Amino acid sequence: MNRMKIRIGVYVCHCGTNIAASVDVAAVAEYARTLDGVVLARDYTYMCSNPGQERIKEDIHEYGLNRVVVASCSPLMHEPTFRRACQDAGLNPFFMQMANIREQCSWVSDNKVMNTDKARGMVSAAVHRARYHEPLEMRRVEMTQSALVVGGGIAGIEAALRLADAGKQVYLVEREPSIGGHMAQLYKTFPTLDCAA
Repeated sequence: MNRMKIRIGVYVCHCGTNIAASVDVAAVAEYARTLDGVVLARDYTYMCSNPGQERIKEDIHEYGLNRVVVASCSPLMHEPTFRRACQDAGLNPFFMQMANIREQCSWVSDNKVMNTDKARGMVSAAVHRARYHEPLEMRRVEMTQSALVVGGGIAGIEAALRLADAGKQVYLVEREPSIGGHMAQLYKTFPTLDCAA
């Protein structure tokens, strides 16, 4: 692991009232300040907003942050937003870690004490994980888009045809000497009485 001194910034989002209504976000930020490696912790109304992102960028420069933890909504929603903010500030975007305290905490219960305690635990886990992040770089690799379809029954044949129509290279594998599966064993099909083969 890289031996540079870890300097983590923690950002706890209110998400309007989505999080703040059932989590004491100020208490979570205060707790985060006590964690190993954390040099700064803030709470803000909307971390994903332009001012929220600018705050992260400024703090990276001002405090020499080399890890960022954002406790907010789902990474599916805003992980690219926060990674881009880190990258714009010159920090490897993979040094950013999210804790989903909205869907996995504040939306689960109305018990503010319990939710706040859970949010503290989630932030602690995210901070601990961020300490072990290694720098990653994006790269492009040439590849052939292909698919393996196992089973040459009606479903396998249909899947192979659809993939081929989408321009993919398809490999159809069947263990029997001929394709068609159980359908090929039938004499006629209902309701048209067509030949199954």
